[in-house]
Amino acid sequence: MNPRIDIDLDKIKHNAKVLLELCRPFNLSVAAVTKGFCGKPEIAEVLVSAGVKYLADSRLENFVKMKDLPLEKLLLRLPMISQANEVVTYADISLNSELETIKSLNAAAEDICTTHKIILMLDLGDLREGIFDAMELEKVVREIKGLSNIDLIGIGTNLTCYGGVIPNEVNLGQLVETACKIEEILGKKLEIISGGNSSSVYMLMNNKMPKGINHIRLGEAILLGSETAYGEAIPNTHQDAFQLVAEVIELKEKPSVPIGEIGRDAFGNVPTFVDKGTHKRGILAVGKQDIATHPITPVDQQIEILGGSSDHLIVDFTNCDKEYRVGDEVVFNIGYGAMLALMTSEYIHKNYVSAGRFD
Repeated sequence: MNPRIDIDLDKIKHNAKVLLELCRPFNLSVAAVTKGFCGKPEIAEVLVSAGVKYLADSRLENFVKMKDLPLEKLLLRLPMISQANEVVTYADISLNSELETIKSLNAAAEDICTTHKIILMLDLGDLREGIFDAMELEKVVREIKGLSNIDLIGIGTNLTCYGGVIPNEVNLGQLVETACKIEEILGKKLEIISGGNSSSVYMLMNNKMPKGINHIRLGEAILLGSETAYGEAIPNTHQDAFQLVAEVIELKEKPSVPIGEIGRDAFGNVPTFVDKGTHKRGILAVGKQDIATHPITPVDQQIEILGGSSDHLIVDFTNCDKEYRVGDEVVFNIGYGAMLALMTSEYIHKNYVSAGRFD
């Protein structure tokens, strides 16, 4: 069925095992981030079988899909007060930075006679979520001590996702130092010191992870075999576990420049064109509604992507050795943004591929 995204479960499991092995010398427990594939249980089950310790997601709806999987669920996006009841019901642990939200979670947990675990987030300069001020942090920790249904089990930070700040020995070392101060206030050892996401993987590869960090949240590193600080491929991993397949629905010789006065396109932009003469122009049945403007790369490197609209991707087949025809399939490698959009789109068929040879 087309258009589709081919999902190779064998490659995903292989990648997960490689990352787990990379984390082992540093005694890092791994939270596998499932939001990139919208919490599809077919994929989450593979990560569980690989040996990850937690499943992590930003959307509670995805935890509902994965409710039967036996690992603790970690909510990555800061909870909404309006969803406090759902948070304590479907998530075992949540990341937090606001005291009022934590109090709401405490009340919700008390209502259902449970204890909700939290990780306090520190902002170490990336300027997304997290407590930035040291005095506020101490105040929040002391207030949490008095909450009967909240268990502060750790601290963490998020880097690169907004400000692009790269994790290093200095900022992650600061996280470890802060953990020690929190432990003094609490009078107990923290279970989790979470040293970021896939952008921290390069530190593992270069043996630079500070002692004391014992937890990491990995999505793209597992799913696409890429560390996200510098965009490098992780050795011995697959970058093509997710591939887009789209079908050719038109193939004709046409000019390379539209004829007539150029105005705005369907998305409000004024396009520009390079005159390459007449060329072999193909239309594929996938569009910006499915992939937005995220980059994708044809596996056949002789194909050139020209542009597209909501429902169409326009490509140039002129220089291809292969003789493409209407009805043929074109395969694309994709990045994290395109994967997320394609997995979210209800118009893209999800095709699970497995030879049953998990290594």
